[in-house]
Amino acid sequence: MKTRSVRRTRRILQLAGAGAAALMALSACSSSSDSKDSASGAPGSASPKPTGDVTVFAAASLKESFTTLGKEFEKEHPGTKVSFNFGGSDTLAASITGGAPADVFAAASPKTMAIVTDKKDASGTPATFVRNQLEIATLPGNPDKVSSLKDLTKSGLKVVLCDKTVPCGAAAQKALDAAGLKLTPVSYEQDVKSALNKVELKEADAAVVYKTDVRSAGGKVEGVEFPESAKAMNDYPIVLLKNAPNASAAKAFIALVRSAEGQKVLGEAGFLKP
Repeated sequence: MKTRSVRRTRRILQLAGAGAAALMALSACSSSSDSKDSASGAPGSASPKPTGDVTVFAAASLKESFTTLGKEFEKEHPGTKVSFNFGGSDTLAASITGGAPADVFAAASPKTMAIVTDKKDASGTPATFVRNQLEIATLPGNPDKVSSLKDLTKSGLKVVLCDKTVPCGAAAQKALDAAGLKLTPVSYEQDVKSALNKVELKEADAAVVYKTDVRSAGGKVEGVEFPESAKAMNDYPIVLLKNAPNASAAKAFIALVRSAEGQKVLGEAGFLKP
């Protein structure tokens, strides 16, 4: 009887030891898996929530849509604040390469983005997130009966263009070249909103701007499409800047711009898919 009791005790201890070993192995496996998830940023791993200020330098034509996205970003991420600097892409690029503090740059053309990337001031490769097309903005009701790009060369018609160093100006010149036309505007403006404003204030009869700007102006101007604009489409790239003061939140803002939600806002503003 005593021998049986000893054998039974040994058997219980062996089973208990095996169970403890199995639990230790399972725990180690689980710990290893958690570690891998954390290192890879896989779903389930803790990632820092965006917080703080984000400064975005963006082409003037993005003003309305980016302002909307900025408010949405702040709503989705309490504790964040998105500040914008809108203007001509070439001027913004020069400010960035000159040391102006910014987190994100969204340009209206690859050429102006190259000003920043050539100086190694970008982090990573710029991504095209939308495209834009030109349109003629005329006075409401189109009193001068502008129906084509050629009509802008009419004697006495006051036409405004963006400066050739600005993406909208470079695109307009490309369209004019495609049509074999020469046009002498009454002024060259430093960004597309300034060109549009001349028509809104009735200081000019027409301006070559983007479709998105005509749409944002509502009834203040009338839009006239022209076929040559198809040969002067502008790609809009966006990038995280190398010395971004708030890189984490900047990445989250860029992700919003490129998301389905961001693309919907941009599409409603008149931008085209990349």
